[in-house]
Amino acid sequence: MELTYYGRSCVRIRGREATIAYDPYTSIVGPTGRGITADIVTLSHPDDAPLARVKGRLAPRDGRTPIATSLDNAVVLEGPGEYEVKSVLITGIRSYRDNHRGPAARHNTVFYAEIDGIHVVHLGDHAEGFSTDQIKELPGADIVLVPVGGELSAEAASALISELGPKIVIPMPMTDDVAKANAAVRAFCKEEGLTTPPTAQPKLTITISGLPEETTTIVVEPRGEAFGAE
Repeated sequence: MELTYYGRSCVRIRGREATIAYDPYTSIVGPTGRGITADIVTLSHPDDAPLARVKGRLAPRDGRTPIATSLDNAVVLEGPGEYEVKSVLITGIRSYRDNHRGPAARHNTVFYAEIDGIHVVHLGDHAEGFSTDQIKELPGADIVLVPVGGELSAEAASALISELGPKIVIPMPMTDDVAKANAAVRAFCKEEGLTTPPTAQPKLTITISGLPEETTTIVVEPRGEAFGAE
């Protein structure tokens, strides 16, 4: 399994059976042959403006001619439910992006997927702890992708990781500002008991047999927002 991070909550995971793009944003979804590609797209908070218009766009020249995007052939998952796409099992679990409820609630979907035998939890822009029932829907989490520097505090993020008990945790800074992103990662790592963040790596390649025995924080460098995201 190969994991690439593109910034914010955008991650691509390539497995043997399928490739998943989590929360792709507009600038990395280019025309066919130029942008990020995947078999499955998950949108944890599709109401958010920076998220991609995944399917066909209109040509900027005339505003009428449809042009295919790099994700036109992907299956798009946007909310809670149980899914199976190309032999990949995925569960979407409702959560929230802040503490508002009712009409003002900002929904988020946590996606739990089994890829190459590895259980991956993508928290999206999750902003709170989990209930007992939600924890039960995330059994045996191996890798957790956790937002930092957003609504979820470093302390709350660390507590959430303790509840889930994954083998690997990867922080996702919810900002494009490099200084703020680095500060968010440092704050989270401090809560995890690390004096300094681990050296960032360009991507993560892992197999089920290579998972560490104890929870390990791994920092993955963002690839940026340009086309040519392959």
